Amino acid sequence: MKLFILLLGFPGVGKLTIARELSPLLTAKVIDNHWFNNPILRLLDDDGTTPLPNGIWEYTGRVRQAVLDAIVAYGPPSANFIFTHAGIEGDERSNRTFQQIACAARECEALLVPVRLLCDEEELARRVATPARRDRLKSIDAQASREKSRRAQVLAPQHPFTLNLDVTSKTAEASAAAIHAHILRMTTTDLGSLQGSGVVAPP
Repeated sequence: MKLFILLLGFPGVGKLTIARELSPLLTAKVIDNHWFNNPILRLLDDDGTTPLPNGIWEYTGRVRQAVLDAIVAYGPPSANFIFTHAGIEGDERSNRTFQQIACAARECEALLVPVRLLCDEEELARRVATPARRDRLKSIDAQASREKSRRAQVLAPQHPFTLNLDVTSKTAEASAAAIHAHILRMTTTDLGSLQGSGVVAPP
């Protein structure tokens, strides 16, 4: 069954690192959210700590949609994809991004599996402050990370295949293994009752 895996989590939680570990287990292509963001962010004088203008995300959303449209139109029928997204619960833009990916999954007749990557506040702040993150135009503001952990929650899709995974003390390899095991459980479930419900498209 064709798979769309969506790794959700705050900046620094390790979405891309885990995606790269998971990729060979599923023979999946990794589509990182910074693929959409960086072509636009490189146009700005971004220092990694100053808040970005809200309007900028309208442009990154257009890039994301173009990539998803290309996947729907030209992606190999058997190709699996792993997406990353720093979604926030209750945030309209985060919900819109999730719906973009969910819509592409339906058009590709793929099984969508959202994974919420959760992490302790201090460990997350430590990971965010890693200098190497700036090479990929990622935030390095540890205090902003702490504040986000206190006031916000990772996007929680109302989807029956969602996995909540605490990665505070897990290695990327262990996290990928846990996600892989969850996907195996989901793909051996009787999906007949879910077909036609929007969760998974009929064959």
